[in-house]
Amino acid sequence: MTGLFVRPAGGDGVALHAVVEGSGPVVVLSAGLAMAWFDWDPVARLLAAAGRTVVRFDRPGHGLSAPPVAPPTAAGEAHRIAGLLDALGLGGGVGPPRSRGPVTVVGHSLAGFHAEAFARLHPTRTAALVLVDSSVEEAARTVAGASLRAGAARLFGRAVCAAGLPAALGPAVRRAAVRAGRTGGAGDPAARDLVRRCYRTTRVWRGALLENARYQDAAAELLALRATHPLTAPVTVLAAYDPAAGRTALRWRDRQAKLAERLGARFEVAEPAGHLVMLDRPRQVARAVLETQCAGQRRA
Repeated sequence: MTGLFVRPAGGDGVALHAVVEGSGPVVVLSAGLAMAWFDWDPVARLLAAAGRTVVRFDRPGHGLSAPPVAPPTAAGEAHRIAGLLDALGLGGGVGPPRSRGPVTVVGHSLAGFHAEAFARLHPTRTAALVLVDSSVEEAARTVAGASLRAGAARLFGRAVCAAGLPAALGPAVRRAAVRAGRTGGAGDPAARDLVRRCYRTTRVWRGALLENARYQDAAAELLALRATHPLTAPVTVLAAYDPAAGRTALRWRDRQAKLAERLGARFEVAEPAGHLVMLDRPRQVARAVLETQCAGQRRA
C-alpha cells in the first residue's frame, strides 16, 4: 500500500492524498461527505486480494488532502478523478499493462454524484460504475445564490474553527456520525490516531461545510448531465437497508430501486446495513464491484 500526494494537471491545483495498492484492473473508491480514505479499508483489502489495483483518495478538504480553493461541482469532481488517474499513470496509455484500460469507479453517498458524472463525461475511461447507497435527488434544481451559500459556508467554517471546535469535538463528532451510520450502533473501526490527525483539523470541517453548501447544485448538475451524456458502462446500485429502521428504511430502499431503474442498473440490497455499507457489509460491496467490473469486461 502506497500513500502519496499528487497534484493533478489541468485542475485547480489542489494537492490530493491518495493510496494505491494491489495490481490489475483499476478500481477507484470515493467516499461520502466528510469521510476519508481509510473508511474503505475493509473493501480495499478484499479488492486488492482479488487482483485489482485499488485507488482511494481524499477530495479537497477531506482526509489529508489540501483545502479546496473553489466550491465543488459534479463535473469538476469527475474531472478531478480523471486528472488523478493521469497523475498516477493509471487508466490510460501508461503504467503496467493490466492497469491501462478503463476503470471501475465507485461512489458512496454524495460521491455517487461524482462517480456517475465521471462515467458520463469520461465514457471511454469507464469500465463500470457502482453506486453505494448513493445520494438521490429526483427533482433537484439549481438554487439561486450559490456563491452566497458558499461564502456563508466559509464564514461559518471560520467561526467554528476560530472557536476551537474541531480540536475539541472533531474526533467525537466523527465517532458519533459513524455509529449513527451503521447497524446496531456499531463503532468506528478507524485507528484513533488517524481520526485525530484528520478530524481535529480545520481543513476537514471547512471542506465538509463547503461540499454540503453546494449539494443541491451538484444534484441538479447531474440531472442535466443525464439528459445529454448517456451511460455506456454497466451500473450497479447497492442500497443499504436496515429492517430495524422501519418505514424510513423502506422508503429509502424504494428510492434507491427507482434510481437503479432510471439508470438501467442492476439493483442490489445490502441487508442489514446502515448508510456506511462499506463498513457494515464490505464483502458484499467488494463482490458487487467485481461482478459489475466483470460485466463491463464482457461487454467490451
